[in-house]
Amino acid sequence: MEEKAARTIEGQPIRCKAAVGREPGEPLIIEEIIVAPPMAREARIKVICSSLCYSDVTFWKMKDPPAIWPRIFGHEAIGIVESVGEDVTEVTKGDIVVPIFLPDCGECVDCKSEKSNLCSKFPFKVSPWMPRYDSSRFTDLNGHIIHHFLFVSSFTEYTVVDIANLTKIHPLVPPNKACLLSCGVSTGVGAAWKAAKVEPGSSVAIFGLGSIGLAVAEGARLCGATKIIGVDVNPDKFEIGKKFGVTDFIQAGGDKSVSQVIIEMTSGGADYCFECVGRASLVLEAYASCRKF
Repeated sequence: MEEKAARTIEGQPIRCKAAVGREPGEPLIIEEIIVAPPMAREARIKVICSSLCYSDVTFWKMKDPPAIWPRIFGHEAIGIVESVGEDVTEVTKGDIVVPIFLPDCGECVDCKSEKSNLCSKFPFKVSPWMPRYDSSRFTDLNGHIIHHFLFVSSFTEYTVVDIANLTKIHPLVPPNKACLLSCGVSTGVGAAWKAAKVEPGSSVAIFGLGSIGLAVAEGARLCGATKIIGVDVNPDKFEIGKKFGVTDFIQAGGDKSVSQVIIEMTSGGADYCFECVGRASLVLEAYASCRKF
């Protein structure tokens, strides 16, 4: 998004451009909005780079609740802290941060646990508001409220994010790659590394080599898996997958079921299987591809 030169004053509203969704399925409208200053435990962020996740598209098409309009979408991003509200010590002005849509208060039993990443202090919900105050920091030039999306709303030059939804990162990480850490990369790598705890020398099957599937492959590779099988309808995905650790490829749609092929390739089934498309039929196929322990 082209940056508009603006006079930014800490503690004062900022006027900037945003891509606003006003009707389901209709093109986003680039318009000027007002971004309020952060309240306590919040930070206002200048967005450097934002990517598009299919979750944005899903909610953009949605007509019924939790759909709500108007709204600023976007939740994969990287930005610079422009100002902070009261009681914020975790980040300061000028820090490079990545917003995360799953809150992490860092204090509750679940945030401190290695078995869960679902904060009990701020349970995840598809809310149109800021998490602590049930209010918006966005208004249009007529003073009408514009709603938030997944506590991030990155399709704007400036946004306000709760400190529980921010992670400080190293400033040398390339922005066009760092923005993917907000959702796609962390979801896939975390599934292999944190959730499944893939072991060295194990075999892994991944159904769907989109951004999530490729991130799973990278996570499995980092964990030391020696056989990483990618499954996709597009054979071109194999060459891409090799860069992320995929060692073998199965093109879906052959004479044999994918599960049968995987069982034969692994002499009994893969140690870990990941379904990264979101189809019930593939969940069943992935389950059928698992080694029986």
